[in-house]
Amino acid sequence: MCVAPGFICDGDDDCGDNSDEEKCTSETTSTCSPQEFRCNNSECIPALWSCDGDPDCRDKSDESPERCHSKNERQKPDCPAGEFQCGSGECVHLNWKCDGDADCKDKSDETNCPTKCEGPLKFMCNNGECIDRKRVCDNIKDCNDWSDEPMKQCDLNECADNNGGCSHICRDRPIGYECDCPAGYMLLDQRTCGDIDECEDQNACSQICINYKGGYKCDCYQGYEMDPVSNTCKAVGQSPYLMFTNRHEIRRIDLLKRDYTQVAPTLKNAVALDVDVNTNKMYWCDLFYRKIFSAYINKASNSSEQITLIDSALHSPEGIAVDWVHNNIYWTDSGHKTISVATADGKKRKVLFDSELSEPRAIALDPRQGFMYWSDWGIQAKIEKAGLNGVDRQVLVSERIEWPNGITLDLSSRRLYWVDSKLHLISSVDLNGDNRRILLSSAEHLGHPFAVTLFEDRVYWTDLEDEAIYSVNRLTGHDISMLAQHLNSPLDVVVFHELRQPKAPDSCNMGSLPNGGCEYLCLRAPQITEHSPKYTCICPDNAELGPDMRRCVAAAGGHFFLGNNITVAVLGVVIPIVVLMLGCTGGYLVWRNWRRRNTKSMNFDNPVYRKTTEEDDDEIHIGHNEQIGHIYPAVSGSIQQPYLALPLMGGIPDPAAHWYSGVPMLTSTK
Repeated sequence: MCVAPGFICDGDDDCGDNSDEEKCTSETTSTCSPQEFRCNNSECIPALWSCDGDPDCRDKSDESPERCHSKNERQKPDCPAGEFQCGSGECVHLNWKCDGDADCKDKSDETNCPTKCEGPLKFMCNNGECIDRKRVCDNIKDCNDWSDEPMKQCDLNECADNNGGCSHICRDRPIGYECDCPAGYMLLDQRTCGDIDECEDQNACSQICINYKGGYKCDCYQGYEMDPVSNTCKAVGQSPYLMFTNRHEIRRIDLLKRDYTQVAPTLKNAVALDVDVNTNKMYWCDLFYRKIFSAYINKASNSSEQITLIDSALHSPEGIAVDWVHNNIYWTDSGHKTISVATADGKKRKVLFDSELSEPRAIALDPRQGFMYWSDWGIQAKIEKAGLNGVDRQVLVSERIEWPNGITLDLSSRRLYWVDSKLHLISSVDLNGDNRRILLSSAEHLGHPFAVTLFEDRVYWTDLEDEAIYSVNRLTGHDISMLAQHLNSPLDVVVFHELRQPKAPDSCNMGSLPNGGCEYLCLRAPQITEHSPKYTCICPDNAELGPDMRRCVAAAGGHFFLGNNITVAVLGVVIPIVVLMLGCTGGYLVWRNWRRRNTKSMNFDNPVYRKTTEEDDDEIHIGHNEQIGHIYPAVSGSIQQPYLALPLMGGIPDPAAHWYSGVPMLTSTK
């Protein structure tokens, strides 16, 4: 493959065989950060991954005996009820135990399995022996205890008397009889048949299951239709395709035709990716440039069409998600340990969370219900949930989780899926954190999964160890297939199709007031009850909502400037002591005339500003207008409150209504 000249000797293995990093001097080769471990092949991995019992370097140097001989092997968590713990540590479905198919790496789920003597073709002797049923009552002793030849029971038809007491079907056997049921029914007490609720089986239908007496029916959500051959729901409309990053490119694969094309070439370190199907745009984060970009998908191959949205106050943006209903973008930053939001044009932005975050990675949105979800693979790994306006924060998953890299939402079935690259799992919970399930446990196919998405009945994920994209059946966890390989560090992956982003009303533009009447950001509020407010007005840092709960005013003890590009200006106070230094009235008049001719000032009602941050120093850029105004003193501080939710319609808010205010609440649920 070919790489750009700027990728040579930059410390990154861009070729895949490290040939672009050979013959490089020490001055041109980068090293790992203090929080990373350097493999013998020059790869960098998190320091926590070294000596954890699972090789993460391609040369396995992070688990070498010389380095890890004194380290104890990391303890695997106990499996919950309904799961079996393999001898090799992973958890699998309990019903996979002794099913004839090895699911554990060490095959311990198929050891110590009892001998089965079941079914209509087998007969269990009283002494525990198992023989063929056709050998019963044949006048030959096959059981050592003669229990297969009882004189009084052979040739006796118990079904002839009152149907044997069976409610539906009586089946006579050489010895005794059995009650049976027609399809759709099951025995309740060995004699009476009752209806089977087939819909209790999560795999019964692709999407919707309708139970009725004696049977059930499968149906599909709007936008899907039933495939008569596979009896599964298939999307109608345009052909779906996958889009993924491999650091230096964004590519796509048509899921029907399997066409493989390049979308955006010659990128540096594109990690996070998301799309807006309605506008045909994509958004991505580049860790090298520390910027967020956007482009129309059909024009992204031209670098001049790639627009920089966010170019300041970013450190390590590793996850990005698009609110396709309200035209906002959300992203995680593991360097600053924050979660932020901005308008889709990048002109207004706000940090929503800057506490209780360790290594935030992937983020996914549900704009219709007003929630965001994100993964954090830090020391206390977890998956969290909060409103799109930064309120009602809660932990969904915090147990039996190690390195939750990618997450994705199935909005139809209301479930969240994630990949755990340490436990080699694909798991899911409902959107309240309950009904947890393991879809797939496989060290072979989940060596180091990074991102995950889904469409129809398939779950797709990228794997850094195999440099491939895999898929598996979303219902059964079976039928694993490789979609593409030799991809050179595949990272984020998304599905482009209109059904992945269902349309919904824009809560901020349903009334007569654009942007909900908000002066700054209008964000969707979480829909917890039918009385929940539809949206929230948000102000920039160092500002809060005024009495009308729409416009922004300076927070207590400071002033703020509001412009097109979110910033908070901090200026020194000019102390008016110069007048005392003037020697005479004439000198004072000269100074006043000079000041009138040269001073450009800002009007407080509508100031314009831009602030950029590098390291610990702030550089202030002030845009001027032609109106007369004042420059106000500096204010510093972290994220300011309050957050106040506005009802859908206009008017002065009712104090008795449901308002959000104060610092966003952090709660934890198991």
